Amino acid sequence: MTTTNRWRLDRQISAAVLVAVTLQAAAALMWAGRASARIDEMQKRLEAQAPVAERLARLETQAEATRAALVRIEAKLDGVGR
Repeated sequence: MTTTNRWRLDRQISAAVLVAVTLQAAAALMWAGRASARIDEMQKRLEAQAPVAERLARLETQAEATRAALVRIEAKLDGVGR
């Protein structure tokens, strides 16, 4: 007695299942499209901010040099005042 349990794929699909699968696929494609658009927008913003970041780094370096010069000037003034 051998009983084989083979499952079959029935060719009848209800309209509700077909509509549900179609709507899910459409929603997934819309979500992926919006995600791609957001990623593209963030990429553009990042590229636009690259020069600003470089300028900021230069300004920080200049501020450090100015601060060091100020410390030297204050040290000289403290030595002259004694």
